Parts: sequence; structure tokens; C-alpha cells
Amino acid sequence: MNELNSNKQPSSLFQHGTLTHHQRWRLLKDSLASKAVTFGGLGVIVAIVLIFFYLLYVVAPLFGSAEAKSISQYNVPEVNAGKTLLLAMEEQNKVAVRFTDQGKVIFFEVATGKIISTDSIAIPENAKISSFSQGNPITGVVAYGLSDGRAVIAKHAYKISYPNDKRLITPVIEYPMGKEALLIDSEGHALDKIAIRINEDGTIIATKTQDNRIVLSRYTKEESMFGDETLEQTTSVLESVTMPIDYLKVDKEQQLMYLASKEGGLSVYNIANTAEPKLIEHLRVTNKGAQITSLVFLNAEISLLIGDSNGLVSQWSLVRSDSNQKSMQKLRSFKVSDSAVVSINAEQRRKGFMIADSKGDIGIYHSTAERQLINENITQSRPEYLTQSPRANGFLLQTIDNKIHFWTVHNEHPDVSFSSIWKEVWYESYPKPDYIWQSSSSSNDFEPKLSLTPLVFGTLKAAFYAMMVAIPLAIMGAIYTAYFMAPAMRSYVKPTIELMEALPTVILGFLAGLWLAPFVEAHLVGVFSLFMVVPIGVMLFAFCWQHLPKAIRHSVANGWDAALLIPVIIISAWFAFAISPMIESTFFAGSMQIWMKDTFGVGYDQRNSLVVGLAMGFAVIPTIFSITEDAIFSVPKNLTIGSLALGATPWQTMTRVVLLTASPGIFSAVMIGFGRAVGETMIVLMATGNTPVMDLSIFQGMRTLAANIAVEMPEAEVDSTHYRVLFLAALVLFLFTFIFNTLAELIRQNLREKYSSL
Repeated sequence: MNELNSNKQPSSLFQHGTLTHHQRWRLLKDSLASKAVTFGGLGVIVAIVLIFFYLLYVVAPLFGSAEAKSISQYNVPEVNAGKTLLLAMEEQNKVAVRFTDQGKVIFFEVATGKIISTDSIAIPENAKISSFSQGNPITGVVAYGLSDGRAVIAKHAYKISYPNDKRLITPVIEYPMGKEALLIDSEGHALDKIAIRINEDGTIIATKTQDNRIVLSRYTKEESMFGDETLEQTTSVLESVTMPIDYLKVDKEQQLMYLASKEGGLSVYNIANTAEPKLIEHLRVTNKGAQITSLVFLNAEISLLIGDSNGLVSQWSLVRSDSNQKSMQKLRSFKVSDSAVVSINAEQRRKGFMIADSKGDIGIYHSTAERQLINENITQSRPEYLTQSPRANGFLLQTIDNKIHFWTVHNEHPDVSFSSIWKEVWYESYPKPDYIWQSSSSSNDFEPKLSLTPLVFGTLKAAFYAMMVAIPLAIMGAIYTAYFMAPAMRSYVKPTIELMEALPTVILGFLAGLWLAPFVEAHLVGVFSLFMVVPIGVMLFAFCWQHLPKAIRHSVANGWDAALLIPVIIISAWFAFAISPMIESTFFAGSMQIWMKDTFGVGYDQRNSLVVGLAMGFAVIPTIFSITEDAIFSVPKNLTIGSLALGATPWQTMTRVVLLTASPGIFSAVMIGFGRAVGETMIVLMATGNTPVMDLSIFQGMRTLAANIAVEMPEAEVDSTHYRVLFLAALVLFLFTFIFNTLAELIRQNLREKYSSL
């Protein structure tokens, strides 16, 4: 009796010291195990929470606003040297330059306005400055148009030296085309407008003369047999322009010329052949009643930014249609204010730009993200000129009262917004808005395409096809193994299938990419024939087996029937591949891939969703099978015995009692398998084309979130936008898994409560 009481109330007896040494030791181990399990569970929760907050910590700066800070304000240096035509800064934000309408060049300190040096452009005697233009801001080239039809090309450059281990920036003026003025208009008319672009292929200068002619001059360097270089000039005149020309632009590729009037008219010419410029399109780019007040190129010079008198800035780009026709399209627009846009200045390395309106408000925007980052009033005076530093971390604003304002800007991640990540975006050179992931390029002109939508789509697509393969095979196999199979056979089958889970996924991915993908491509009809021939073969065998003599059928022990199907499945699979060439020749004109392309327009990639479904389904099967089999096998025997005793067949007992009771465990198995498929990396990385396309076709590849992180994280610069967006992808994957598993657990608990009374 005392021993019985000690088993019922161990804790109270433990306090009185009546337990044996063995019992006390067992209670101590139970207590330690309980605390260890509790500690481990809490540790897992803490680890997950810390991972979440770390991901959030890395991602949060992406969505922060830009900050601008006023540093100094001073008078325009050498104000008597003339009106400012151009303000510019060098990369370190130490030295700025001012070009004037008197041909003067003033270099000064950015922070204080202190003059560093002055220079004069080599303007010929008896000639006056009639026009001015900045070339590509990165090159520092400028052009002065003269009253006698000539032009002077100059360049501001900054030489860096380190005397006494201290950086010294020395500004200089250079003449890339020589100090001597170039003759543009042989008739000697004043050049009212001028545009210049210099690249490796040569130089092109476009001008509008006083008599409204457009003169195009292309200069190329020719090397003689003696090594001397000479400039070869090709000139053409465009006299068919009837509208007034207030803006003249040439892109840096020297392929397109844009002519615009203040009234809103825009003409686009193809000048690839300088001798024969061709009009591509003439259109109106402003709303009725609005005038163009500013027109500049966006970085890469594929798009134009056009500001008008109503405070609207629109982005226009030449787009090729499905019929291969080019036309100017408005990609997007930004409403700055109700005041006229005075100046637009585009960043040199990103797709951002700054705007100054007539009331002294400054706005910073990013075109691709369609995001306003700063909108702040800088001054009460009307702005005259605005310029950003090459790194876009500072700007200078000159106002009509001859003051210059210097501000610094902190704007690290302007190219990320909700719309750029999740919505369709109309990227430059694309015919329409689309979901695109293309994160990097070797050029600063590149427009980052950071849509996570195709990656999420690829993740779900890969998981879907994997589960289509894994769920039926794993669950049906688990049902048979747990309920119908002989215990002796089960002791071999279950460990063998569970052992499959130990296979490294990199091995499965390697085999899928190098063996399975080419095999499926070569035997595509055979693969699809398997889904018809093997089930038919199994059913035919079952039909024949039922009509065999009882002596033969009873010779096979109950529960060992599945072993008879192994040769049937092997022979059926062989037969499916054996007849596939005949099927392909008869129904698909010898090639199923070509037939699909010609008939339905469906292309075929070697590494596609079908390959991923087969390979990743094979990897997921052990997980789903093992948990499902345990859930079914754990159903109390009294339930099955009672059902059978009441007259139910084994199959009825399985479908109406066992499966319902085991449904929480089966559902958990499916969810865990799905989570495994969503997070899989190496198989989808090696078995697909790894292309972030949004195509439901089973014959096309995809890129998943996990695979994308694995591929691009080693190449991403720490704390860059690309780096943080990859962490955002990880956060999305984390949240998706967490939310999905939480909902799955709620459903599982509901199923457990519903069928617990069985």
C-alpha cells in the first residue's frame, strides 16, 4: 500500500525522504529533462524572434525618407563676371564651378564660396557668345555657340594630388576639340541653340541657327599612315523644321535628336546617319495651356524629363511597339506643386532627379520607384539654377538675388518603394509595364529592376509542382504501408523511404540538372506516357490477379501483395518509353516540343518546372510519408477493430475512421512538406533556368526567393540597396512561412478537436 501511494504522490513523499535512491534519481532526471525541453523551446522562440528583428533591422532603411541639411549660404562668386549658365560640383563636394555668359569660368569652394581660381574660355575676337550647352554631366564637357557660326568646346576637370599626404584638388579647363573654334555653320549665322555629345566613336554637335536651320556636324578622328590624327567633319542641314526651337538635345549614343518648343511640341529625329536625319515622331508633351519650362535627360539619356508651367514633371521615352514601330510614350508623371518648374537636375548614377519650382521649393524624386523623397522650401527667392553633386549627396541652388545655397543630402535607397517591389513598373526600353527582377549591371546607366513578385511567383510555382508529385505518392504510400502492408515488409519499406531524406539536396539538384533535365527533354512523350501506362498496367494486373485460382492468390501472404507490383511497374514504365517514339511520330510530327511551339505557342526550356517537380517532389516525399505513416499507424486499434466488427470493410474503415482520426497528422505532414518545398534552395537553383519569369507553363523555369538569395548575396555590396532588398526577400520568405504555418496549426487544432471523439 505504501508502495502504491509512493507511485501516486511522488512529490509529497520525496519531501519526506521516503523514495528510494533509484526513484529520486529518476525524478531528478525527469525534472532536468523537463527544464531542458522548456529551455530549448524558449530558446527556439527567442532565436526566431531575434532573426525576425534582425531582418527587420537590415530592411528598415529601404523605406526611410531622404534627409537634407543646410550647410551654408553665400553670395555668388564673381557676380560681375556675368550671368550663370552652368553650376557644377566635383565628386568630393569640395570644388564647384560657374560658367558665365561672358565666357568666364570661376572655381570656388563649395562650402564657403571662396574663389579658388578663375579662367576664361578661348572665345575668338569679334565673336560673341550666342548659346551654351552642357554635354553629358559625367564628362564635364560644355559648348559655347558663337555669333559667327562657330563653337568652342571646353571641359572642366579636377586633378587630384597628395602633397604632404593631404589631398589637393586642382581644377583646370581643357579643350578636347582644341582651343581653336570649330566652324559649324558655313553661312556664318549665329548659333542660337547648341548641343554636344562626345564618345569613343566621335563627336556630334547639333545647332540651331539664327535663321531656324538645324545644322548637324559629326567629327571623327582619322589616323594617317604616319600616326598623325586629324578631325574629319561631316555636316548636314535640316531645313524642314517649322516650329520654333527652344530646346535642343542629342542623346549620348548619338542616335537621337530632340527638338522642343515652349508651347509643348516635341520632334524626335533619328540621326544615326548624320547625312540623312529622319523624323520619327512629332507630338505634344504638355497639357493644354501649359508650357515647357525645363527639359533634361534622365541618367542614361534614354528618357526625357519635361517640366511645365503647371508644376508637372513627366518622363517620356522612345518605346518600340509589338509591330516594331518606335514612338514616344509617357512612362510616368510627378506633380511637384502648382508653381512652374524652374530647373530639373538628374542624378549622374541613379534614376533620381531634383526639381526647383518658382516658389523656392526643392523636391527629390526617383523615377522608377515613383517616389517623392524630399519636398522642402529652401528659399523665398526664385531659383535660377540647380545642380547636384555626382554622388547626389549634396546640391547647390542659385537664386535670383545672387545667393548660392549649399545643402547636403542623405538619400541612400531611393529606388525602393512598394510599387517598385510589388507592382508592374514601366522600365525604360520596355514596351509596357511588367514585373522584372534584374538587380545589377556593370554600368551606372543601369535601371535596377527589383520586383519581388516574380520571385514569389517562382517560389509558389516550384512548391506547387513539387507537391503535385509528392502528395499523392507519399500519402497513398503511407496509407498502404501503415494499414495494409505486412509488418515484416513495413519494417523494410519505412526505414528505406525515411533514409531517402538523408540524401543531400545538392546531389539531387546536381542529378536533376545534369541527368534528369536532358533525359526528360529527350523522352518527353515517354514521361507523360508514364502517367497513363503505369496506372493502366497496375489495374490490368489487379483485374487478372482477381481471376486467378484461389490457390495461387492465397500463396501470397496477406500484406505482401505490393511486392508483386514492383515488376509490373518496371515493365509498364519500360513499355511507356518503348512506345513513346511511335506516339511522338504519329501525333506530334516527330517532336512534341516543336509541335507545342507551332500549335499553342508554348516554348520548352530544358530546365523547367516539370524537372523541378520531379526532383523536389522526390526530396519532399520522405517527409510527408514518414509523418503521415506515423499518424495513421498511431490510430488506436480499438477504433479499427470496432469498425470491422460492425461490418465495415477494411477500405471503409480506412476512409471513414482511420483517415479522419489521423487527419491532423496528415495535414501537418503536408504543411511541413510544403514548407520544405518553399524553402528549398539547391534543387531549384540547379534544376531550373533560374530565370525570374512569370509563366504558369510547366515547361518554363523560374527563380525562387531562396535560390535568388543564394545566388546574389555573395555578390551584393554590404548595406547597398541590392543587399537590403535580398534581406527583404528573406523577410518575405520568413513571414510567409510563419503565417502559413500558423494558419496550418489552427486548422490542425480544429481537425484534432473535431475528430477527437472518434
